[in-house]
Amino acid sequence: MRKIEIVPHDPAWADLATIEAAQIMCALGASILAIHHIGSTAIPGIMAKPTLDLLAEVPNLGEIDELNPRMEALGYAPRGENGIPGRRYFVKFTGETHFCHVHMFLTGNPEIVRHINFRDYLIAHPAEAEAYSRLKAALAAQFPYDSVAYTDGKEQFIREIDRKASRWRSS
Repeated sequence: MRKIEIVPHDPAWADLATIEAAQIMCALGASILAIHHIGSTAIPGIMAKPTLDLLAEVPNLGEIDELNPRMEALGYAPRGENGIPGRRYFVKFTGETHFCHVHMFLTGNPEIVRHINFRDYLIAHPAEAEAYSRLKAALAAQFPYDSVAYTDGKEQFIREIDRKASRWRSS
């Protein structure tokens, strides 16, 4: 059972995400249209689990499945959809620690816009980003070994930010 660890923001995360994205783009070539750094490590100043999240836009999920060996050569373990239809999910470890998660979706999938809007909204609204940071820290302290309870505890906040982010992006 993995302990939920929330740490202060590390400015190096942006550079690490850029390096990982470049390696994936190099390995998969035209099978990747774009890669975005998402999640809390992409939001300056907030606490986060020290795991990078990358979101890749792809033109063909079947082609990604065929390229799993290339992701494995970069140290990623393929996990298929892993509970989210239309996604391909990969995990890279450093020792027993999750270093990076890669979420791949067909270009045009609404999950892409949702994640980017969430990130951009919190970057543009530091008070709400700080509230999210405090919520995550409190949930990690309350549920240090219960990832389901930790995730469930964030759900209402995330849905509200998703709504605000969508309206914000449209305006």
